[in-house]
Amino acid sequence: MLHVRENSTIALRSLRRNRLQTLLTIIGMMIGVGTVLAMIALGSGARRSIIAQVRAAGMNIIVVKSGNYRMPQQWTNQGDGEQPAGWSSPRDNPDLELARRGENSGGLGAAATLSLTDATAVAQLPGVEAVSGGVHDNVLLTAGKTNWLTQMRGEQPALPDIRRAWIITHGRFFSAGEDTQQESVAVLGDVASRHLFGDRNPVGERIMLRGTPFRIIGIIASGSWMVSSTDGDGQFDAVYIPVHTAQRILGRGSLDTLTVATVSTGEVARVSKLISAALRRRHALSDVAPDDFTVVSEARAAIARGGMRTDITRAMMGNADTLDEVTLEQLSKTLEHASRTMAVLLASTAAVSLLVGGIGIMNIMLLAVTERTREIGIRRAVGAQSAEVMQQFLLEAVILSVGGGVFGILLGAGISVLVARLVRWSTELSLLDIAVSFAISVAIGIIFGYYPARQASRVTPMTALRYE
Repeated sequence: MLHVRENSTIALRSLRRNRLQTLLTIIGMMIGVGTVLAMIALGSGARRSIIAQVRAAGMNIIVVKSGNYRMPQQWTNQGDGEQPAGWSSPRDNPDLELARRGENSGGLGAAATLSLTDATAVAQLPGVEAVSGGVHDNVLLTAGKTNWLTQMRGEQPALPDIRRAWIITHGRFFSAGEDTQQESVAVLGDVASRHLFGDRNPVGERIMLRGTPFRIIGIIASGSWMVSSTDGDGQFDAVYIPVHTAQRILGRGSLDTLTVATVSTGEVARVSKLISAALRRRHALSDVAPDDFTVVSEARAAIARGGMRTDITRAMMGNADTLDEVTLEQLSKTLEHASRTMAVLLASTAAVSLLVGGIGIMNIMLLAVTERTREIGIRRAVGAQSAEVMQQFLLEAVILSVGGGVFGILLGAGISVLVARLVRWSTELSLLDIAVSFAISVAIGIIFGYYPARQASRVTPMTALRYE
């Protein structure tokens, strides 16, 4: 029967007798584990930063607009004498004929069928992270004697979770309670804030909006180099108020837009189709009726209207005749793949340090077997089984690797914190990373300690007693 506690005591006593060798071996393992953990933190942080920048550029955002000014392809491609199967002739359907000629806005351009219940339904679709229903209009803001014409955007409180490029420089965004209670609170974009208040912090100040005083509770600005803030950009040259407050002011219950964030940038095309199908069902549109809404990728729209930095636009468009040939989804997947590859390369490079540490453990254990051959023989002679000897030496190797692993985790975490604070690089450590690093250190001890332990277990009493 193996006696783990007794063998552990013997292993610790043996390691204490060779303090310098033990210390150097633990330091080798500590450097290996610490390097791996630090590289994982840097790789994960870089990947998170790249994904955040991609999301900040709007590559994971879909905007659903009320109305549809695009004429169905079936109407533009068919002559008077031809009809696609399943479609009624415009001449037989007065509503379709008026819509085709642009004289009827119902179901097309001026449709106002989006609602907050649509926003709730879209939020439940797979692949959707967050949704904000919006009501928009131009508005003249007044602060004292200063006026500024900008956009009023009534939105839901989830909007900052969608607009990852935003940072709240002062104050906060409005809450769900303030939205439900239709409170007169406002969040200014930094462009509008500068025109009204200059460089000072306006939180707590009052502005007049359509004859109603609003209290400023926050200021938003761009926190991403991929998204710029300029006059008239619609994001930062704007005033944001709760959507229920905006509906009350404008006297209508419909929405102008649904702003949707997908969980992954590669899911934009699939989620767009799910949204279209869901809204058609909710709006009870027949198979022959056109959409009464428009679904568009935010990044595609930003390029079209020039709302993205020119260098980013050139990077996206420079090698493609059309945007469809190199889609934004493909670009985002490429960036994410590149970040994952970088993380793997960093971890692989650091793994070499672990390998060196493992070899150090094997070396010191083989040396110990040679130096302690007489000790092993005496143990065997007084009745110790070969399995007990093997367990003792294996425990010594595990103790060395676990000790190095624990100190290595502390070293790696410390390096990650220092790099984040001093160099301003993004780092990210999770409990899973720490657990994996610890498991690797234990595995290193078992793998590299097994051979020396087996060699020790094969020493016979006669061989050991003859050893000089």
